[in-house]
Amino acid sequence: MGPDGRSASHLAISSRETRSAAERLLVVVADDFGIGPETSRGILELACRRVITGSVLIVNSPHAPNAVEVWRKCGMPMEIGWHPCLTLDEPIASPKAVPSLVGGDGRLRSLGAFLKRLLLGLVRRAHIEAEFDAQFLRYVELVGEPPRMVNTHQHVSLFPLVGAALMNVLRRHGVTPYVRRVREPWSLLRSVPGGRMKRAVLNALGRRQSRRLERARIAGNEWLIGLTDPLALADPFFFAHWLDRAPGRVVELTCHPGHWDETLLGRDGTLANGLVQRRVDELRLLQQPTFLEAVRRNRFTLVGPSQVLMPADGPYIHAA
Repeated sequence: MGPDGRSASHLAISSRETRSAAERLLVVVADDFGIGPETSRGILELACRRVITGSVLIVNSPHAPNAVEVWRKCGMPMEIGWHPCLTLDEPIASPKAVPSLVGGDGRLRSLGAFLKRLLLGLVRRAHIEAEFDAQFLRYVELVGEPPRMVNTHQHVSLFPLVGAALMNVLRRHGVTPYVRRVREPWSLLRSVPGGRMKRAVLNALGRRQSRRLERARIAGNEWLIGLTDPLALADPFFFAHWLDRAPGRVVELTCHPGHWDETLLGRDGTLANGLVQRRVDELRLLQQPTFLEAVRRNRFTLVGPSQVLMPADGPYIHAA
């Protein structure tokens, strides 16, 4: 680890770039596109304002087809990737084909129930692969091409069984997309409040997964910022604090913006836990001028995920 907190395996942007050697790349990804109509509308509004550069589609959501249709009508203002999901709504595969993933109602289990069964050894890798394969094909059907960016809903690919299943599916389909590294410098965990326990656990798991992705020469971010809990979003400079403290050359900011979306109640949050309101708060913060001011102040260039490449041998490069 270098003095500025960067891993030695993450090198400078290719000298072939004509931009300044001090250029830093920021990928801003809004998760959960297609989860609900008002959530998707908020994401598209930010994309049209050039605040976010990508989003990831939950293809097994009943609202996914409409979200893709509206994205096309808006002129495809952002890159869309795939958000493999094992913890929400119905599977794409037949429930009979993935019995260890579903409850008695034929729906995918909640995150807590899924993780409990995973840790008890009750989830079968073959079932995960079958569902991921079905979701991959649905993504191609909806979007018209394979995904160039992938990250899993609720970070379940950080668990080795799920991560290995996902990589097998991507290899079988012959794609090597940008894959999110769920990893932040420990210094940020101390200096930026919000969700610290969750972030510490994800960081520990994510660093192991990141090493596997780098050995496989799969493109992705150097550091991830933006993980938090609903309470932290009361700070009007929440995102600016992250950007002002983030080291590195290739940084991804994860966010979950959206308008108030009643379709999420009981599916992905409640009135009590603040998860639905959190999206509204993030949308508001990302619409503030202070966000793009912080981007410029920290010398970031906003880029789409597919513009971050990792050749077979060599450093990250920016494909202009």
